Amino acid sequence: MREDYQVLIDEVTALLGTPATLENRDFGLIAFGAHEGEGDEEDGALLMDPVRTRSILQRRSTARVRAWFESFGITRAVEPVRIPPDPSAGVLRGRICVPVRHGGVVLGYIWLLDDGALELSDPRLADVQAVARRIGALLADESRAGARRGELLCALLTAAPGHRAAAELAEAELAGELGPVAAGPLAVVAVVPWEGEAETEGRSAAPGIPGAVAMCAVPRAEGLAVLVRLRTPGGTDPARTAAERLLRSPRAGAVAGIGEPCTGLGGVPRAWRQALAAARAARAESRFGPVARWDRIGPYRLLALLARPSGSPSAAGAPDPSVRALLEPAHREMARTAEAFLDCAGQAGRTAALLGVHRQTLYYRLSRVEQLTGLDLDDGEDRLLLHMALKTARLLRG
Repeated sequence: MREDYQVLIDEVTALLGTPATLENRDFGLIAFGAHEGEGDEEDGALLMDPVRTRSILQRRSTARVRAWFESFGITRAVEPVRIPPDPSAGVLRGRICVPVRHGGVVLGYIWLLDDGALELSDPRLADVQAVARRIGALLADESRAGARRGELLCALLTAAPGHRAAAELAEAELAGELGPVAAGPLAVVAVVPWEGEAETEGRSAAPGIPGAVAMCAVPRAEGLAVLVRLRTPGGTDPARTAAERLLRSPRAGAVAGIGEPCTGLGGVPRAWRQALAAARAARAESRFGPVARWDRIGPYRLLALLARPSGSPSAAGAPDPSVRALLEPAHREMARTAEAFLDCAGQAGRTAALLGVHRQTLYYRLSRVEQLTGLDLDDGEDRLLLHMALKTARLLRG
């Protein structure tokens, strides 16, 4: 459908002789029309302003610009609206906004740079409104298809292990909705935290996210799952781009994970678990984030799959008995010392330098760790247990 939108917005550009831009109702860029002047340095400077440049390059407008435009009632308008410039918000040129509506609902906007020569009564604007109605029908169709894809993706990801028939049915129906895209290659992106399903309702992909073919909020995981089409079997760049675009939303502490690429929908549930694990690792260790890949999180690949999310009603989320005392707030410094010592492969000199303490201080702390845990730091299995327990605790805190 993106090609259809581009054809229609090019039609508007040709009709008026001025570059047009199409955005969805969340101000995510869908298509934009080029203009001869944009290829010329001097004329291009007249046609472009910071808002249009940002919209094209970053596929989104700022909250301040959005508020400025919406203050003119464009969310309720049924006719074109003229909006004056606001240099303080980067809107150096005025706009004419043509609402894109369907079924009485605004689904998007066509934006025209305004030099003051075009009257709102110009009959060409009636032709633009006719194009807007065609775009509105396409967006409505895409919205309905997107809602169905999201439902099927959620059903595929949340099917209980003992209900294979339900998963197979969801997989088959989703394949039917996606067509040839279902054969892959595909990647799954997880974004956490993601609260509320309403934000994803009726959308086939996040606003301005190229390559995203289905998305859904997964309630128990409190995460957003996005199915992304890849260009090549091993190339995850489209998935990373999708994740980065999603993280531009104002979500405090949100991170993303990317699972291994998969061929066909059969591997999507496993890729989702990997993506969710990678996202959890990114929350636990800032060096992995804000976008973490499953194949690059090291031992967290094992730990994330063994440990349940902190909100899960399972004893698997409880710390190992040997480290419970060490994980108490009063012993936070001892736990940090033990983790640093094990991260440094038991090398006292490196650990002391990393922590900025004298070796004797380090040795004292390590003896306290042994007293608190009952573990012997000279024993390989005890060290492995302690290291895994500390990393798991970090993961669950994230």
